[in-house]
Amino acid sequence: MLQRFLDPAVLQGISSLDLVARTVVDGFVAGLHRSPDFGFSMEFAEYRAYSPGDDLRHVDWNLFARTERCYLKRYRGDTNSQLTVLLDASNSMKYGSGAVSKMDYARYVAASLLYLAIHNQHDPAGLIVFDDEVRNYIRPSTRSGQLYRLLAGLEQAEPAARTDFGKPMQYFQQFLNRRGIVLVISDFYAQPDEIVRAVEPLRFHGSDVVLFHLLDPKEIYPDLKGPSILVDLETDEKLEVIPDYVKTAYRAKMDRHLEDLRDRTQAAGMSYHLLTTDKPLDRALTEYLTLRQSKGSPTRTGVR
Repeated sequence: MLQRFLDPAVLQGISSLDLVARTVVDGFVAGLHRSPDFGFSMEFAEYRAYSPGDDLRHVDWNLFARTERCYLKRYRGDTNSQLTVLLDASNSMKYGSGAVSKMDYARYVAASLLYLAIHNQHDPAGLIVFDDEVRNYIRPSTRSGQLYRLLAGLEQAEPAARTDFGKPMQYFQQFLNRRGIVLVISDFYAQPDEIVRAVEPLRFHGSDVVLFHLLDPKEIYPDLKGPSILVDLETDEKLEVIPDYVKTAYRAKMDRHLEDLRDRTQAAGMSYHLLTTDKPLDRALTEYLTLRQSKGSPTRTGVR
């Protein structure tokens, strides 16, 4: 049942990004509660009397039914951790060999993480959409309507232009005055040293930086039936290849790229996770929650 909630092909049939995010997070959190394997902290700390303006979702209604007094449950780890998602919207992100393109999958991941941060964790969350320029920046906030601003920003993000990691990262640094979690979602078609050099300065303010490397499975394991012409979606360059090439030279180059990027990222103190568009979204959410807890901020699921 959980896999159905997180299956990108199923999510493709849902028209509203808000409903996609809600479906993914609610299904994931339900699975989190049922599974003994996640290990995320939900330790109860204490009750606090209700004050006008408090979120009614945290009221213990069972206690209210018995005592007719309104109390809120507080859980350990009720601290916020600012989340900012950096989304690559360059032309290469439009590729998709199956039902879901990389751009669609990236939207699902970003929407789910932003929904989880704001709706379940009550954390400030923001978004930056980039290609070779910064196309949209929504400052992290918890103010009313923030989630819908973020989801609208994701809806409007359409693949265009080429990737340039340098300019967006420099732009973002000037606004990064509070430590938190920075998630970069991209297919990372650039040299690993260039990527790390551009992204690494985001750590200097004390933030935890995570790279979600998003690829279509056919980009890792091409399946050609005969001689084919490959087209670079960002440069329009064409390359004629044969099946033997993709099984040998191409695979070796791709393996080296993935290994090099992972090793350089981790050596720089950042986290790296490879995601493919045919897999359920639970890994992205699990990695985010694991990071959040490991940095001294035990996870609240928002489900009481």
